[in-house]
This record gives sequence, structure tokens and C-alpha cells, in this order.
Amino acid sequence: MSVEKEWPLFEVFVRSKQGLSHRHVGSLHAADAAMAVDNARDVYTRRNEGVSIWVVPSSEITASSPDEKEALFAPSDDKVYRHPTFYDIPDEIEHM
Repeated sequence: MSVEKEWPLFEVFVRSKQGLSHRHVGSLHAADAAMAVDNARDVYTRRNEGVSIWVVPSSEITASSPDEKEALFAPSDDKVYRHPTFYDIPDEIEHM
């Protein structure tokens, strides 16, 4: 039996030294999360370009489809309570 059929697939995210957020860099198979972190370090941060690694089982990721964009994001315009129109924002609050 091959590794792909026995070990789960993990998605790997790395935060670079220059970045504030983690970026998806690839996938790998591993027996468990600890092995996935170790393997991700070896494969995706060989030149010390990372400061943090996240691994997530691919089976645990849920995502929307680009085809659903209109239906997914359109309802936000109908929710007026999300917009700061019902109260005054103090002048000292910037970038609101």
C-alpha cells in the first residue's frame, strides 16, 4: 500500500520573516501533525525563510467555490447593521 493511501494529506502554510500572515506553500503526506510539521520544515523552509509553520489536514478545510461568489457575498449589502451608519464616530478614530 502506498503512503498516499495510508497517510493523510496536510496543507502547509509558512510565515516568512518579512510577512505577518501565513501563506499556503504546498501539501504533503504525513503519519500525524508532528511529522507533518517536521517534514514541512525540511521541504518548505530549507533556506531559513520561515519563522512559523502551520499544517492542516486537507480533509478539515472547507472552502467556497468562485462560482458561488455572487450568492455568498451579495447578502452582506442587505445587513445595514454591519455599516457604521447608526452612530457618530469620534474624530480621533482614524481609518474606520
